[in-house]
Amino acid sequence: MSPTEPTNSSDPTKRTANGPLQGVRVLEFAGLGPAPFCGMLLSDLGAQVIRVSRPNAPAQPFDAILDRGRITLTVDLKQSVGVEACRALARSADVLIEGFRPGVLEKLGLGPDALLKDNPKLVYGRMTGWGQYGPNSHTAGHDINYIALSGALHSIGDAAKPTPPLNLVGDFGGGALYLAMGVLAALLNARSTGVGQVVDCAMTDGAASLMSMMFAMRAGGDWREQRHANLLDGGAPFYDTYRCADDKWICVGALEIQFFTVLLDKLGIPVSDYPNHWDPACWPGMRAQFEKIFQSQPQAHWCELLVNSDACFAPVLPMSEAINHPHNVARGTFTTHSGIVQPAPAPRFSRTPTTIQDGARVDANTLRAWRVPDTLIDQLLPARE
Repeated sequence: MSPTEPTNSSDPTKRTANGPLQGVRVLEFAGLGPAPFCGMLLSDLGAQVIRVSRPNAPAQPFDAILDRGRITLTVDLKQSVGVEACRALARSADVLIEGFRPGVLEKLGLGPDALLKDNPKLVYGRMTGWGQYGPNSHTAGHDINYIALSGALHSIGDAAKPTPPLNLVGDFGGGALYLAMGVLAALLNARSTGVGQVVDCAMTDGAASLMSMMFAMRAGGDWREQRHANLLDGGAPFYDTYRCADDKWICVGALEIQFFTVLLDKLGIPVSDYPNHWDPACWPGMRAQFEKIFQSQPQAHWCELLVNSDACFAPVLPMSEAINHPHNVARGTFTTHSGIVQPAPAPRFSRTPTTIQDGARVDANTLRAWRVPDTLIDQLLPARE
């Protein structure tokens, strides 16, 4: 069996193993967007995540998925019992993740100096937009602001204006994924050295890191600081989206000559018409030709003609259609959990398959396993039997 094939089931939420992070304990302070997404990723990979939430926290529309798979403990961090409970949990944790502004947890006595003194092996992951220091570090912001400072936003959109790429580049790509990678790298180091550390994850840093290839192309003179004028920003007609006759969309990404040749053959265009398709001088004419051809037929026609070919083709699907695409169905890319259709855990593992864990309120046995004293448990869970 191939290492990439599932070993238990095509549905990754119904496998019996608990993922490669089974046995890892994560303490997560509830927040918005990227920090919860990081907590979700670590839970999906098998970690036991206790999520500390404040009382009467307003529900967010994305909570139902981003909060999945965690054990939730509601505490008031303005009360000493809440702070003491978090310190007790941190003593048994392998990883802590938080997404507050710099200095917030220090004021509560839950900063890294205090918690690393209690637990020298603790990996303390900090998620912010601007980072723990720098001129902007104490100011408010959102994904759009962080990726603007990194050079990413300027490079995305049409020629007229930059376009926010949802909050994928800052919050989730440059933020949550870099935090997950950072805390796991620090965890490996802590297990070999016995010493934990702070992971300062700034979305500005992560978004800039994601732009590494573009900065390399710029350094080599192969990137123009003009949107819709480069190979990968929609400037090249063989790497762009096109409207079809039914107002649906398709995309092509035929960068290499062997794939470009297949695309032209499928569209009935002689290869000799474009002897050097990477030459920007031929792009306006090529684009006009592609637009006319693709607008002549509905999306389904192009799917039938180009699907599973090396033309580097795909239909541009809304979320409602993506969940039922045959490729996604075959891989179990989406699943239904707690009555909600959502992305399944990724990536896939051959020996330690992942699963969406059942979320729950914290109970006394869990707190005892994390070595929280009974005196604190009695105050945290006064109604327990």
